[in-house]
Amino acid sequence: MKNLIYIFILLPLLWGCSTNIPTAAENGEGLSFEKNDRDEYDIIVLDTGYDLFLRTIAQPESFHSEEFYKTRNSFYVNEWNIRNSQPQRYDPNFYSTYIDYNPSVEYGVHFEYKLYNFFKYIEWKYKVRF
Repeated sequence: MKNLIYIFILLPLLWGCSTNIPTAAENGEGLSFEKNDRDEYDIIVLDTGYDLFLRTIAQPESFHSEEFYKTRNSFYVNEWNIRNSQPQRYDPNFYSTYIDYNPSVEYGVHFEYKLYNFFKYIEWKYKVRF
């Protein structure tokens, strides 16, 4: 009986100590690709911290080649979409958006740079490892 009382006391205590990291969907964050009026692709990230990350933490756009960005983006998008397709294993609220990215399409270096840094931002802010 004494052990049962300890369990009822410790269980809510342990449950209350768990951390709650807000997901991108809860924060109203997301990612979308759009073609602008100059017929170029652009990424719109609905997280206010992303622009600050680009200006302060991310390397400059010319730091890597477009081929480097394409290679990394292919890996990151593939991993993201795998996690999106496995809601039992990964948080379906966090990986709620399927990313339709084709590395054979010429998006432009600016687009590739912003997509690459979107994943770097996710790794930095949410401590996600791809």
